[in-house]
Amino acid sequence: MALTEDLGFLLSRASGLVIRATNAALIESGLRVRAYSVLELACVPPGGWSQRDLAEVLGLDPSQVVQLVDELSSAGLVERLPSPTDRRAKLVAGTPRGRRVLGQAATLATAGQQRQLSCLDEEEQATLRSLLSRVVHFPG
Repeated sequence: MALTEDLGFLLSRASGLVIRATNAALIESGLRVRAYSVLELACVPPGGWSQRDLAEVLGLDPSQVVQLVDELSSAGLVERLPSPTDRRAKLVAGTPRGRRVLGQAATLATAGQQRQLSCLDEEEQATLRSLLSRVVHFPG
């Protein structure tokens, strides 16, 4: 089978290209894709996410999430809050500054992704998102 027909290769290559384009676009915000992803999740629910849940959703090793949260916390973008249901756990939540940075970073990330995906029209991009969401089991 040629690499151009190997789905694993194509997905990996496409992912790498989109990540590079997004990282290049995010430079201005001081973030990279993984930190941006943690910040985006941390800013969504009002109560925050456990680091374990962040690791699971992002498909990262928990130690990688700890490092990313430490970096974001040092920059004042997220904070660790006590869990209301488990006094041993901490939840990661976006700070007001984190939400402001996220707003700017989201615009930059979208522009970077769009540069890489510009070979697809809007309908094709929507189809690609829908199919990939199903593959990774995100609700549509």
